Parts: sequence; structure tokens; C-alpha cells
Amino acid sequence: MKELHFTPTNGPVDDTIERLMDIAGGIQHRDIIREMILASLKAGQEDDRKADLKLMNTSLKEMRFTTKVFGPYRNKKKVTVFGSARIKPEEPLYAMARDLGRELVAANYMVITGGGPGIMQAVNEGAGPESSFGVNIRLPFEQKPNPVIAGNPRHIMYKYFFNRKVAFLKEAHAVALFPGGFGTLDEAMESLTLVQTGKRYSLPLILIDEPGGRYWSQCLEFFERELLKRHLVSASDFNHIDMVDSVLKAVERINHFYRRYHSLRYVNGRLVIRLNSPIEPRIVKDLRHQFAGILKPGGKMVLSKPLPEEKNEPEIAHLQRLVIDFKQDDFGALRKLIDSLNDY
Repeated sequence: MKELHFTPTNGPVDDTIERLMDIAGGIQHRDIIREMILASLKAGQEDDRKADLKLMNTSLKEMRFTTKVFGPYRNKKKVTVFGSARIKPEEPLYAMARDLGRELVAANYMVITGGGPGIMQAVNEGAGPESSFGVNIRLPFEQKPNPVIAGNPRHIMYKYFFNRKVAFLKEAHAVALFPGGFGTLDEAMESLTLVQTGKRYSLPLILIDEPGGRYWSQCLEFFERELLKRHLVSASDFNHIDMVDSVLKAVERINHFYRRYHSLRYVNGRLVIRLNSPIEPRIVKDLRHQFAGILKPGGKMVLSKPLPEEKNEPEIAHLQRLVIDFKQDDFGALRKLIDSLNDY
């Protein structure tokens, strides 16, 4: 057995992989595909448990299909909506979810749901099949495709929850959460954890309940009483969360998040925020003073044109940049900075 390495030192194995890619044709980013093939070969050498290999195989196939389905809509903003599968059509929350789907499409968003009944079906009904994605999961109960999503080319059925969660959040420009059970709470905590730790860039997290409802307010009261009081979370972590009791407020919060803010990325350790509309130097001066605590020692916050490393995104080359030496230890404060940018 030949020991394989990710460096190009595998002799005939590397040559065979290169020939295989040539024969297949159309292979993009060949260096990455080469490593994926090598990873599969190494797994076959190192792991004799069929169950482990099946998990790796299914995961890769599910993620490939996810990319294929979402790929044509890469430049279209999408809102992921979570909520209980057990909410009935006659309940007020069902009507709110249906209204949310309709209002989001009117505001030029597509929607992503779990593709099942309850809140998911209501949102898909409001959005309509052409503006809906259904990110479903195979379960022995409760999670059959709803009538809007069944047969839809934007319907994906997953075996593994972790791949499904990646799709929900990787593709979302905002997350809206209605009341739900353990699954909804899991999705809420996953979303909050990812933005809190910076593993997912900031995006609106909107908690929606009917007027007078106490579901989310009691959750937040628990977080403040038990987690914040014990210093298990930071006060700034709550900057990621908005709580509303109407569909129009939810859509307004999402729209406001993208009023001036467009997107962000890291370039050589520096945070680059792209702006839908330019700001004046005096605003940067105010922000630098207000958010000095997020800067690295001696760090800067300056306006800029696109950096050379951003040339792979020519479609947004016209946007002004705010470049920040962000020390990456308080993403709640970063969210507050984004909100401040949008407020100017």
C-alpha cells in the first residue's frame, strides 16, 4: 500500500488523478478536486468501517447536489425561515408565516424552509413555488414534502441533519424564526452560535411571534437571567437578535440590514465591508471612536477602493469599502457597527 500525501509527491497516483480530470473535462479549481480525490483514497486506505465510508460518501453527494440546486440563484437574496411543523392552518401563526412568505417575495427575496408542513408550508404558500426552496430531511414521521415543494426542482431531501443545516445557513441572507419545538430551538441556537463565533458572517436573526405572544420573550428572559447573569454569554451577543410581533416589522428589519451594508470578507487578516452606498470620512471618524474596542492594537479603520485580492468579484467592484483591522473577539460589537452604518 502506497502512503498518500496531499503534497504532489505521490508519483503515478498524482499522474492518474491528473489524467482522470483531463478525461472528465470541465474540471474547475483542479487543485481542490485533486485533494478531494486524494482524501477519498486516503479514507479507503485508513478506514475499514463501511459505515464511516458511507457517511463520508453521502455527505459529499448531498453537498454537491446542494451546490447544484442553489448555484443558479447565487446572486438572489434568500431568507431562511424556521418554525414548527405542527402549527395548523387555522392558527394565527400559520397566517403570519404565509404573509411573511408573500411579503418577502414582494421585497425581492426568495425563501428557504424545511419543506415540510406547518410553518414551513405556510411560508412556501405565501412565497409560491417559483420563489421557494425546500431543504427537507428524511424522517419516519412528520417531514413529508408539502404540496408547494413536492416535485419542485428546488426541493432537496437530506439524510443527515448537519448537511441540511449547512444549506439553511450557507445560502441565507437572513433568518426568521417562528415558535417551534426542539428542532426549531436547535436551529435557533445553531444560527446564533455561528454568528456569535464568527463562523457565519453577520445577518439578521429575526424572532417572530404573534402580538402578545411570549414564546421568544421568555426565551430571551431565560438567556438574560441564567446565561448573561452568570457571564456565560456577553451582553453584545444580544446585538445579533431582533424580536418582532408583525410580518412587516420583520421585513423592515431585514431590508434595513442591507440599506447600506452589502457584504464582507477577510483579506489578509483585514475585514473588508462592502457598502451599497458611500459614506463620508467624518462618519468613519465617528465609527473609529465609537468602536475603538474592536480594533487590533494600533489598528486602522479606513475607506478604500476594492483591494487587489477582490478581483474575483468584478460585479461589486464599484462599491466603496470600509477596511478594518478587526481583532475578531466580539462579533456582537461588529454587528452593532453594521447597524450603525445602516443608521447613517
